[in-house]
Amino acid sequence: MKKRVLLGAALVVALGAAWLLYDQSAKPEKITSSETADGADAMPSASQEDEATPVHDIVEFRMLDLDAGWFRYADGAVMVTKDGGAHWQKAGPNWREPIDEDVAGEKDAEGAAEKLADEAEQSIRAIEAAYTEFSPGQTVYYKGGQVAVKRAQPISGPIGWALAAEGSGLIMPLLVTVDGGQTWHDEVTAELRAKMEEEKTRREHREEETALYGSPQLAQQAMKPGWTLLPDRTVPGDAVLVRHSEPGELEWQGKTYQLQPFKAGYFTYLPIPRSTEPGAYAIGDSKLTVEEKEFKTQHLKVSEQMESMRRNTERIEADQKKVAAARVNSAPAFLFDAEFIAPLKGRLSTPFGYTRYVNGKLSNSHMAIDLAVPEGTPIKATNDGVVALADELYLSGNTIYLDHGMGLFSQYAHLSEIQVAAGDTVKKGDIIGLVGSTGFSTGPHLHFTFFAHDVPVNPDLFFETTPFRWLKEPQ
Repeated sequence: MKKRVLLGAALVVALGAAWLLYDQSAKPEKITSSETADGADAMPSASQEDEATPVHDIVEFRMLDLDAGWFRYADGAVMVTKDGGAHWQKAGPNWREPIDEDVAGEKDAEGAAEKLADEAEQSIRAIEAAYTEFSPGQTVYYKGGQVAVKRAQPISGPIGWALAAEGSGLIMPLLVTVDGGQTWHDEVTAELRAKMEEEKTRREHREEETALYGSPQLAQQAMKPGWTLLPDRTVPGDAVLVRHSEPGELEWQGKTYQLQPFKAGYFTYLPIPRSTEPGAYAIGDSKLTVEEKEFKTQHLKVSEQMESMRRNTERIEADQKKVAAARVNSAPAFLFDAEFIAPLKGRLSTPFGYTRYVNGKLSNSHMAIDLAVPEGTPIKATNDGVVALADELYLSGNTIYLDHGMGLFSQYAHLSEIQVAAGDTVKKGDIIGLVGSTGFSTGPHLHFTFFAHDVPVNPDLFFETTPFRWLKEPQ
């Protein structure tokens, strides 16, 4: 099985970064007799060189990742680094050149689980290739002039190495870039090392994000540079998760949505209101297709006393302000890492989006699902989150809002009992309340929905999945 430390070397092969071969003059270098703590000889800096130092041509080098690497002199001596070239030491007598352990027949011998792991690793390599900013060439620009290169190797993002060709006149011909090849350096300073550490963090985030999607192939599709819509085809009442590789914002139906950083990308939910017209819409450099959807009609008969509740605009507006205040501050990260679940099992008495008439008069669109169950039935949190509101409201009765981060909230209404308080952290499946018939309600049931940036969203979109898995395999 591949060692993780070799992923950088395998990535170089996946990137197609050729080891460019040209003639090269060597750096006169000397190996001191002073011993390091581990017994290996340390390589002196260029400033320590003197005329008595014999010439040692660097004939080959290889960086295995952002930390480990080696180079070889013409006389066979090898220098190694474990900190990205900040320090080099002479390799011990038992040192052997690292090789890729992905030998023929290994995959078949290790079974299906290892095959899946291999596919995931290949996707990570492909994703890393897409984010490589340094492309090897025959020359590099160093201290205001062009230098021919013998070999060059991109490592990750904007970081790469190059070995100058003969006749360069460089004291140290092994050069490094941390800005995609715009500038080159013959010494890894603390500032350059910090840039490498930043890139290591970005790589870790890319690997972590890869695991969120439905398959390695979908991760590769979703995490490409630029805009990604999950999914790129939708219907009114649903939502789309937007990912971009860079920070920014987007305009949608008169509103501005700020992209929030998470793992390796920048995200926002894009709600598709029920009133959205079918058609094609430009989102960044991508196209969102909104398809037509028909919503059915429901007729309810209620008592005059209950109907009069809907005319108490003062109390309704006061509750709306309270809810808006609770939903204005959402965590700037996804608070869940697993699939959403239905808060309970019950009869679907009203689906999402129905046009509702009350006592023969047009009321509104029912932007939630109603699940009819006996009073006192426990209600589960649909996923991890924080209680944004737990209070008695006029029309929705005892009501809970959970914040799931990034502007997404779940709502639980008409409860007989609330068992959490604002500010509580809950886990998926926690009991947060009991079913009731409080507020404007004709019988025991749970009124349940999601809000994405204050726009109601169909709960069926979330059950048994996550927004990261809304992206489907291409047909």
